[in-house]
Formats: sequence, structure tokens, C-alpha cells
Amino acid sequence: MNGCHVTIDHVSKAFGDFSALDEVSISIQPGEFFSLLGPSGCGKTTLLRIIAGFEYPDNGAVLFDEKNVISLPANKRSSNTVFQTYALFPHLSVYENVAFPLRLKKMSSAAIDERVRHYVHLVQLDQHQDKKPNQLSGGQKQRVAIARALINEPKVLLLDEPLSALDAKLRANLLIDLDNLHDKIGITFIYVTHDQSEALSVSDRIAVMNQGHVLQIGTPFEIYESPATQFVAQFIGETNLFEAQVADCVPHQAPGHDPDYLVTLTVPTLGHQAPLASDTAAEASLDRYMQVTDYEATRKGQSVMFTIRPEKIRITKEPPETGGRTDINVFSGIVEEPVYSGFQSKFYVRLDTGTIIKVFKQHTNYLDNGPSIQWKDRVYVSWAANDGYIVEDIER
Repeated sequence: MNGCHVTIDHVSKAFGDFSALDEVSISIQPGEFFSLLGPSGCGKTTLLRIIAGFEYPDNGAVLFDEKNVISLPANKRSSNTVFQTYALFPHLSVYENVAFPLRLKKMSSAAIDERVRHYVHLVQLDQHQDKKPNQLSGGQKQRVAIARALINEPKVLLLDEPLSALDAKLRANLLIDLDNLHDKIGITFIYVTHDQSEALSVSDRIAVMNQGHVLQIGTPFEIYESPATQFVAQFIGETNLFEAQVADCVPHQAPGHDPDYLVTLTVPTLGHQAPLASDTAAEASLDRYMQVTDYEATRKGQSVMFTIRPEKIRITKEPPETGGRTDINVFSGIVEEPVYSGFQSKFYVRLDTGTIIKVFKQHTNYLDNGPSIQWKDRVYVSWAANDGYIVEDIER
């Protein structure tokens, strides 16, 4: 089985006055595990249904290996869909549920048996093939649905929030199984989810969507570390966001880093100027820190949003040692709320300016007497300029 190249070309879809998709274009590589990620109502399921053939776009095209499939019904496309609600036949066994698509094709019993046993084994249900759906757990039912979707050997498997009905631990386990299954069969997976941790865990690339638009396409690393917009920064994981103005931008080289630029931002809510590094050369773009195409686009007085992830911030009771470096941000405040969650603690620190900032501290060692930082402790929070990130301009 081999996956095919799926191209979504300027697809738009409206339901009455509501625009579900607005000129969406995505190129998905053969064999890729590609996720459509976004909140409810962002258009991701509508796009999946258009790819599957259950909906038709108002404009645009969907191509499988350069062939436009918009005019083809769902059963004539090289794709199958796994739904959130299993859609199994309750009166049929696991074996017969998986065999059903092949019986419609009137294949020989021997051919059906060989293929069914192969796919039942692939989803690890060999010991359950004679059971009815009501004798299975939620995770086992979803495995049956996946096996039935694969039995026709499609080039594209479409998965519409297939794990959302399962409990958290089962969802995590089945997600790993799904990723392993993708590695074994090598076809193109297009996975719809609103859960950013799911998408980050298994995807080769992710398209973050909101209000019918694709805001950013990239690897999990790129989406998390280099968000293109304020929405992406907030939707993927947790972060701290601040409005700021560019005060200065000068050549700079931090220890252990290539030559770059140190962008100094005036951040009213933090109370003073905060440095933010850019890893670009003089003639190159500043696209690691903002979505611009040339260096001149970063100018004094420019209004921007910048983000710093909570896990990149250090929290200490004593002033941090900066070693004379000018690219370290240091602020002081009071722990407003400590939240212990086993492997880490979350601290909500009220800075001296009154701004609340979130800090995550990983517990890498055994704690004899609990976390060393407690409620109402005076603390210092600090981070290197390279850990801050400008996500977008603010148009005034």
C-alpha cells in the first residue's frame, strides 16, 4: 500500500451566510501523517468531508496524485474515513464487520479470509474476531473501524477525531498504536483533531486552522517553537503573551550561538525594556521572530506581540547569575499561585508591575520536603533573549 499526494487548491465552502472555508490551499505529501488542528467550528471537519467526498466545495479543487476528484463520489475515491462514532454493525462479529466492504465487492471467501485476518492482526484484535461490538471496549471498537477502513487498501486514510470518545489514558495508548500502524502501512493519513497534544505527538506536519483559514503549516517543532500568529501561540500549549514596541535592534552574539541581532522591546506590562534575540545575519530575514521578509521591516516604534513559553522561564529565590550578559531578562515578583502536578509545578507569579506571568518548573530530582518555592515567596524569573519570540505585528 502506498499513499498518494493530496492537494487542496483554493477550496472555499459556505453554509448560508457562514463561511466554513475561505480559499484554503494545502499540499500533503505521499505517506505523510498530516493533522488538521483547530478549535470547534474552524473548518477542519468540513475540509475533511470535502476530501472524502461527503461535501462539495463552492470553489476550488481536491487532487489525488494530480487528478481532480471533486466530481467523484466518496466510494470512487482512493480514500476511506474513520469516524468518531465507530459506525459498526452491532449484529455482526468483528470478523464480519471488517469483511463487509469485501463482501460488497463479491470477492471469494478465501481472498476475504486472508485479507480480514491480515488487518485484524494489524490492529491486534486476533483474539477478539468472533466478538460482537457490545463485547468490546471503546478502543477495541475503534480498532475494528480502522481495520474496516483499511481493508479496501485506500491510498488515503481520513480520521475525523477518532479518539475523542475515549478516556485520556486509552486515547494516549491508541494514539501510539495509530502512529505505529501508519509506519507499517505507509499510506497518507489526514487526521482531524482539536487536541494540540495529539497533533504534536504523531504528526509529520500540522495545519493550524481558525475561522476557515489556515494560519500556519509546519512540523510540530516549528508550530510550537515558531508560532506565526498570536492565535497559534495561544492555541498550541501554554504561553505568556505581551504587547510591545521595538526600541532597538543591534548586532549581537550570545555565548554558544551564531552572530545575530538583539532586538530590544519596550513592554509596558513588564515595566522596562526586554531584550529579544534574532538568529539572522544582516541581509537575512527576521522570520524566526516575526513574519516579515526583510530586515528593514523591524523598525523602531513598531508594535508587535511577543511570546515566552512558561517552561523556558527560570524561577529562583535568589537573583540569577547572568555573568554580565546583556541578553538575559530578569524580573522579580511574588508567587501568587503554585500548582503542583507531580512531574512539574506551575507558578503564577505576580511581577512587581502587577502583571501575572506563568512559569513551569520540571521536577527532575526527588523532593524530600516538597517544592522549594511556595505560595507568597518572593522570587526572580528570568529567561534568555533567544527564548522569546515575536509572533506578529500589531497593526495600529
